[in-house]
Amino acid sequence: MTTRYNVTGMSCAACSTRVEKAVSGVEGVKGCSVNLLANSMVVEGDVEPQVVIGAVEKAGYGASVAEGAGRKKEQSEKKANKDNESGAGRLAVSVVLLMGLMYITMGAVMWGFPLPQFFAANPVATAIVEMILAAAIMVVNQRFFISGFKGLVNRKPNMDTLVSLGSATAFVYSTFLLMKMSGEIITGKQDEAMHLLHSLYFESAAMVLTLISVGKLLEAKAKGKTTDALEALVKLSPKNATVIRDGKEVTVPVEEIKVGDVFIVRPGETMPADGKVVEGFSSVNESVLTGESIPVEKSVGENVSQGTINLHGALKCEAARVGEETLLSKIIQMVSDASASKAPIAKVADKVSAVFVPGIIAIAAITFVVWMLAGAELGYALERGISVLVISCPCALGLATPVAIMVGTGIGARNGILFKNATSLEITGKVKYVALDKTGTVTSGHPSVTDILPAEGVTAVELLKYAGSLEKQSEHPLGKAIVEASEKQGVEISPVSQFQIFPGNGLCGVLDGKKLSGGSLKYMEGIIPPAAAAKGDELAQQGKTPMAFALDGKFIGIVAVADTIREESASAVEELGRMGIEVALVTGDNRGTAEAVGKKTGIKRIFAGILPDKKGHIVRELQQNGLTAMVGDGINDAPALARADVGIAIGAGTDIAIDSADVVLVKSSLADVPAAIKLSRGTLRNIHQNLFWAFSYNIIGIPLAAGVFEPLMGWSINPMFCAAAMSISSFCVVMNALRLNFIKIKENNDIIDKTTIVEEKIMKKTMRIEGMMCPNCERHVKKALEALPGVEEAVPDFKQGTAVVTLSAEVSDETLKAAVEEEGYKVL
Repeated sequence: MTTRYNVTGMSCAACSTRVEKAVSGVEGVKGCSVNLLANSMVVEGDVEPQVVIGAVEKAGYGASVAEGAGRKKEQSEKKANKDNESGAGRLAVSVVLLMGLMYITMGAVMWGFPLPQFFAANPVATAIVEMILAAAIMVVNQRFFISGFKGLVNRKPNMDTLVSLGSATAFVYSTFLLMKMSGEIITGKQDEAMHLLHSLYFESAAMVLTLISVGKLLEAKAKGKTTDALEALVKLSPKNATVIRDGKEVTVPVEEIKVGDVFIVRPGETMPADGKVVEGFSSVNESVLTGESIPVEKSVGENVSQGTINLHGALKCEAARVGEETLLSKIIQMVSDASASKAPIAKVADKVSAVFVPGIIAIAAITFVVWMLAGAELGYALERGISVLVISCPCALGLATPVAIMVGTGIGARNGILFKNATSLEITGKVKYVALDKTGTVTSGHPSVTDILPAEGVTAVELLKYAGSLEKQSEHPLGKAIVEASEKQGVEISPVSQFQIFPGNGLCGVLDGKKLSGGSLKYMEGIIPPAAAAKGDELAQQGKTPMAFALDGKFIGIVAVADTIREESASAVEELGRMGIEVALVTGDNRGTAEAVGKKTGIKRIFAGILPDKKGHIVRELQQNGLTAMVGDGINDAPALARADVGIAIGAGTDIAIDSADVVLVKSSLADVPAAIKLSRGTLRNIHQNLFWAFSYNIIGIPLAAGVFEPLMGWSINPMFCAAAMSISSFCVVMNALRLNFIKIKENNDIIDKTTIVEEKIMKKTMRIEGMMCPNCERHVKKALEALPGVEEAVPDFKQGTAVVTLSAEVSDETLKAAVEEEGYKVL
């Protein structure tokens, strides 16, 4: 069982590491991942939430069970806005007070700026004003001290501990000097008192807090931009919907829609739930889910998804999935889960973060002692120690991975590429082999019957009747093609009893007391006559899939089915090759068909005749030479998807395939496979850059602050500049991650170019036709339309009253209308 929690009180990577360690130690917890960026935690295992919350609170932080991803995002957004507003207010007050403090300490004391006469010869009064202003700034920024010293008391120091220790040390030391100044004034040593005034560090105590606050605010705003994609998804769902209740249209909150409700979506409105069109015809913009800008036409019987926008006609739809079960909600949850998960590459930073803060405190103490032993003044030794505390930045280490993961998953979501977790996002870019299923992956998955070859003494209608009846209960795309062909021909399909399916081979059943069987040529070997088998092989060489059928063990004929290759398949394979990835085709089809598909798409490595349970073996074979990704869409692909290092599911496929996959392609385009790999590589490169910066900054900055380079090169750094550097370091990591938004994963390559060419040359028009009553009417309309120059194909459907016309050249609506109406039908 997986439970998500919101965590409060974390300020740096050390905090998230401690929370993770505390929860992982709870009995029953199998896994725990804490995300500092999202202030969230995912816990796997059979354990009560109160026990987990108790462990977090014992570690010194707060926790609560998170609601749904969309609701959680809205709440976290409101909290972030509130925190940013209060942070900006505190910063404004701090800056105003700091300007006064800096005028006195830098302007008046060091550069002779004018002050009231009372302060001119009274260094103690000047120092008291400095102390009051510094104290006020410390009160305004008290959260650093509350969090920092709480961590110190609990022996779990964090970044706030370093900041508060540095600021408090400077303040306490300056207060001690102030008291010493009073003593000097009492004894008449005015010059000594003026000298001590120059040695105060009140401005450092205040400046450190103010600069860290500036950095935190910039970091928070930059962090907010990393979740823009998720925020945009959450906002897609409308607040209200129009549903039909008791025969009347009523407006209800979208949360009140139930499965089975009929809702109305007018032009310009957003779909409130997933459903099926029951009335109307329109175009729908699905780009928010698929990344595809071309609208999709929707008519009766077609599916619609929550969050998509109705463009033209009004639609009546029956709700099929609502609430957290819609595709949009699942995408939001998937993106949220991936963002909250932890990539394997983050483990190095986690190990460092676990000992970082205690280690820095120890280094600061050693720095102070060494400088004192070296004969430095107390003030200088303290300055070095404070500099070490303030310049070190565990946040940069903690943010290096999660910010890149958050941005990467968001970019994927915008392009219809969903990574289920951070691990899959990291590994996808490392694959060396991609195994592709054929049907529904390389091909469109919408095959049609091309050849009907009945045996002697059997008519084509009889063969279609038996084949259609047997395939009626099959879920395979090839079987559905035979059923569709039978129905279009008006052939009667009868129910089959004792139906059995043999995955990858064939199926059988009983019809009118006779055993009916069908399947691949190999499965039906021994029943098919040699001449028919030779004809079947010939069809296979043409890229078609021949299926043989028998009645009571007697051969009755062959039905050949062909599936069109996706337009982007060849260019996608070519792109993968340019990326150094070897592509293999793994299919249950015969070798002739598989090789024909391989020749058209450029796939050289072919594994044909592979049964579903053997696809995993092929994946294992490829894995011996490198990380392997499997791309598929069907139930029979699920074992191979699970076996692969990265399972990639075509989004239009089955739920089982999607559940077994690590990456889901919502748009069902093979071109998204190289795009996903490019995105993964870009994200991984960004993480490496962030980690390099975070480690380099600390490795160089800490010795510089400690004064290691001063004896050799004269280099040292003031605590105020240390605070500025520390603020900038985290901000730089977040901003570098945001650069990912400019990565080109689908542009400037042949995939886009070739797709554009296809879109320019081929256009589809949908006609609404009245009067078609049967498959015979469809044939008349089809023949009339396809006789026109420029018409590539016409697909009429008498049940829906439509005809989809594919054009290779411009054909006017009037010409199309006239051709149909000449046959006696009315074009609406």
